[in-house]
Amino acid sequence: MRRLSGLVCTLLSLVAIAVSQPQSQLSSKPLRVVIAGLVHGHASGFLEHYQHRPDLAIVGVAEPTRELFDHYANKFNLDNNLYYSNLDDAIQKTHPDAVLGYTSTYDHRRIIETAARHHVPVMVEKPLAVSVDDARAIEQAAQSARIPVLVNYETTWYRSNHAAYDLVQDGSLGEVRRIVVHDGHQGPKEINVQPEFFAWLTDPKLDGAGALFDFGCYGADLATWLMNGRRPDSVTAVLQQVKPAIYPRVDDDATVVLAYPKAVAILQASWNWPFDRKDMEVYGQTGYVLVPRRDVLRVRTNGNAETERNVPPMSGSRADPLAYLAAVVRGEIEPSGLSSLDVNIVVTEILDAARESARTGKRVEFQ
Repeated sequence: MRRLSGLVCTLLSLVAIAVSQPQSQLSSKPLRVVIAGLVHGHASGFLEHYQHRPDLAIVGVAEPTRELFDHYANKFNLDNNLYYSNLDDAIQKTHPDAVLGYTSTYDHRRIIETAARHHVPVMVEKPLAVSVDDARAIEQAAQSARIPVLVNYETTWYRSNHAAYDLVQDGSLGEVRRIVVHDGHQGPKEINVQPEFFAWLTDPKLDGAGALFDFGCYGADLATWLMNGRRPDSVTAVLQQVKPAIYPRVDDDATVVLAYPKAVAILQASWNWPFDRKDMEVYGQTGYVLVPRRDVLRVRTNGNAETERNVPPMSGSRADPLAYLAAVVRGEIEPSGLSSLDVNIVVTEILDAARESARTGKRVEFQ
């Protein structure tokens, strides 16, 4: 009996240890993902930076063009057994924890609705959708399946943006009066994006527009976040074709003005900058914060001299998109802010209204 009692005590102790383990230890298994599509140029960056991380396991790649998969397989040493010609098969056969979308923006609705049928969470590259209709269909699919849908922006992981947001939220700048966001580069052709990426970026159906959707989404996302999810009262936009010989079907320069009751946001998205840029300025009643780089702030408040601050790296779920996705999928955090579906529904409304404003030459009012 003593021996049996000792065994029971040992078993009870092991159970107690397991129950008391932190959530991070219980969820230490790699996040199993299926990659949907490879035509988005960001797929290359993701594979380069994340595929060898111990917290990621790529269990399938759903890409209808076999030649494109073979190109990536050779470049990144992917197993040929990962290949699937369609997302349904990939999900059914691999049972992933999440789907990562690297399709055209137009195809986001299709891959999210497919994943929703299997109750699998999804993260797509920015922006969410090419139209409000698609955004609402995505929202309906996510709600019906009760899955998180996330939108990945490079600027979400800029620690300087989060530090600027904190200054806005704690009142250091006073009430926000003006937000100015600059995004873009010299142009897709000029920076030599992949051919499959260039093909849909310059297609108004597949991209939604040109520079407006490609880079205007960054500013719309940041402005909506800084304004606590509020929709603007109106949207006014001017779209231009500075290089029609290169981009005959889409805009290559966009200026968008978002009007709020006591503030304005100016989004400057272009394929005509002399260099890459993703920077922001926020002006309040009593101060301002300038965000020239991902790790630096310039702050001036209450008439004091401007100071420059280096912002320390973020950690945990805020460190990068993979860590954030894993935390959401495992129920450790609720989606919020820059990547959330709620904010990105508003972003799509802004982009859709900007496109309409440019078409008609009129301001679009939101009810």
